[in-house]
Amino acid sequence: MIRRTGNGRSASAQLGLPFEPAPERPAKPTMEPIAVRIVEAIRLTGIGRSKLYELIASGAIETVKIGRCTLIPTGSLYGLIEKARQRKS
Repeated sequence: MIRRTGNGRSASAQLGLPFEPAPERPAKPTMEPIAVRIVEAIRLTGIGRSKLYELIASGAIETVKIGRCTLIPTGSLYGLIEKARQRKS
């Protein structure tokens, strides 16, 4: 359907829809995960895979094992970053 605007000339014709657009819905609240997998922890922190495993082995990062899945609590990642920031100061 073509909707003409202005004084009826086709020079400014626009494609339009025969109905009003739906009102915008409010954004769904996002929930922060309480734990992430290894790959996601690497992506979130920017730490390399080997370094992340070193930090896990040294106890600097806590892990939780559920079945075969290894999870890292996000609080542990935040704590790691906060400790590094404090050492820098």
